[in-house]
Amino acid sequence: MARPQHKPATCPCGSGQAYPDCCARWHRGADAPTAEQLMRSRFSAFALGDPAYLLRTWHPTTRPRELDLAGGPRYTRLEVLAADRGSMFDTEGTVLFRAHYRDGGRADVLEEHSRFVREDGRWYYVAPI
Repeated sequence: MARPQHKPATCPCGSGQAYPDCCARWHRGADAPTAEQLMRSRFSAFALGDPAYLLRTWHPTTRPRELDLAGGPRYTRLEVLAADRGSMFDTEGTVLFRAHYRDGGRADVLEEHSRFVREDGRWYYVAPI
């Protein structure tokens, strides 16, 4: 299992906010209020090497049994391209994003349109659509 990296001053999710004022609160246990904020916090968790948070926010029907981030890509930047629904009043939402990363010294981009559901007041990542 990967050890969490040192917490940055600026949040990896690209909000421009300080990490403690942004995704850190979700990583510490508060529930992200929107699908987009959950997606941003999950990107930050990938960037910081926090598999426990990723598993906790993954819907049980699609969640892997374990997640090892050791030796994986290093996520460097997030672009949110679109978000549909996913507010505090919705039960479903989608987020289209690009996650920039480096793997083996090579830069690349993952583009995904992700589906999220809200159950019992908590948002969960389900899967790409």
